[in-house]
Amino acid sequence: MHSWIANRPVEGRAGQRPAVNPATGAAFARVSLLDAAQAGSALAAARAAFPAWRAAPFRARARVLLEAREVVVQRAEEIARLVEQEQGKPAAEAHLVEVFPALEALKHLAVHAEELLKDEPVEAQVVLFAHKDCRLRYEPYGVVLVVTPWNYPFGVSLCGVAAALAAGNTVVLKPAPATAVVGLRIAEVFRAAGIPDGVLSVLSIDDALAPALVEDARLDKIVFTGSPATGRKVMASAAKNLTPVVLELGGKDPAVVCRDADLDRAARGIVWGAFVNAGQTCASVERVYVEEEVAEPFLARVVEETRKLRVGDPAAGEVEMGPLTLERQRTIVEEHVADAVAKGARVLTGGAARTGPGWFYPPTVLAGVDHTMRVMREETFGPVLPIMSVPSLEEAIRLANDTEYGLTASGWTRDPDNARRLESELQAGAVTINDCVYSYGEPTAPWGGFKKSGVGRTHGRAGLREMVQVKYVARDPTAGPMLWWFPYGRELDRLMPSAIRALHARSPWTRLAHQLRLLRFRRFRRRGRLASILKRADRLF
Repeated sequence: MHSWIANRPVEGRAGQRPAVNPATGAAFARVSLLDAAQAGSALAAARAAFPAWRAAPFRARARVLLEAREVVVQRAEEIARLVEQEQGKPAAEAHLVEVFPALEALKHLAVHAEELLKDEPVEAQVVLFAHKDCRLRYEPYGVVLVVTPWNYPFGVSLCGVAAALAAGNTVVLKPAPATAVVGLRIAEVFRAAGIPDGVLSVLSIDDALAPALVEDARLDKIVFTGSPATGRKVMASAAKNLTPVVLELGGKDPAVVCRDADLDRAARGIVWGAFVNAGQTCASVERVYVEEEVAEPFLARVVEETRKLRVGDPAAGEVEMGPLTLERQRTIVEEHVADAVAKGARVLTGGAARTGPGWFYPPTVLAGVDHTMRVMREETFGPVLPIMSVPSLEEAIRLANDTEYGLTASGWTRDPDNARRLESELQAGAVTINDCVYSYGEPTAPWGGFKKSGVGRTHGRAGLREMVQVKYVARDPTAGPMLWWFPYGRELDRLMPSAIRALHARSPWTRLAHQLRLLRFRRFRRRGRLASILKRADRLF
């Protein structure tokens, strides 16, 4: 399989990489890798295609997005099976968390991007500027590099590409090496949708070439989703050309279970939030704080629900959880569990990898945890659910916020006052009550976090606005010079103190007195646009 540049497959000259099924450890395909010159040609193609794509009306861009949506609908089963094969989640889950969000994003952007990016009138607040026609324009950056992760190789990639395209940018997509085959399928989707040559390229390159790609001066913006460690490197490399970035860098997402919560609902929801995609979700529930009054019955329900989960090769039968995508990720999970047990945590279920092929790890529930343990401080990114009993809601919120991350958080309560408090005090980019993880599937919801969970937003209006630059434009329909233009002279020197007091003195009577005094100045009468000022006389008082 090969990269796609300007709607054509290009065989890489830098060797090949196997595409590996994580359930078996066996390669099922090989992907050729581009060299530096070939990767550069994709940027050149994107820059050449930008003027025409930028000039295309919104309806033309929307047509491509809607056609891509139709292609995805027709190929949904094929895409889901490919995600299952290369990334490891069951096909049913791939439909749910990859294909469905992508379809919703394509539809939302096609229907609403024009409205969300249309010019916005801005009413001048300075009365001397009141006659001007002022607006905000939203204009595309140019060439956007979208770098996407292996945990959601179709949904995250397609949503990022679609937002950039809808805003009028051309796009170079670099999917994660571990899931390059899924990433390359996105190029095929848009080619079938009729996207013009050069508007989208999808590159498979060696990791050693990635820094040079990020540092390329032909890029106008970078959207990166991945680990904090790599995100720092991306930001440092982008800084060499002052290329703006959006970074989505993961989380250590807490759930707070109040004593009044519906424990059955909370247990089922949190078990899903912890183990969907084998816990390899930046919004996974990675910490739970439950008020001690209900801790024991809640733990019992969580363990019961967890033990129901079927783990195995998704292609071999009905399972809820497949393997981890990478062997090194399973090693991190094992290290976190071992560290917790060594420091006093109890394994209530799971806790040991099975032997045999594939990078499987069972859904694991830990109790007796505290913040000295790596599993409560570092992103585990695997199927481990540590639960900590706390004496009060106040302590739960404090501990939930005691982290360098802040992507998502969830609260579980039936009390409206508790819900409002959780919404207000939990430090995260998204806070959901009595549900978790799901908000990426809602195309109007912004995605991004506080603290070290990232910079900027993807998804929703905020994410679409990340794909454009804001331009302030103003038209002056009047004739003649403005009050503040050259020459200055003594009259302007005398006029300015009265103008300042006319607009900003604390006393309304003082303001009125100086407003009347301004009329004595010939320069003000000739250049002050008095008719416009009188139309907005309410701002003078």
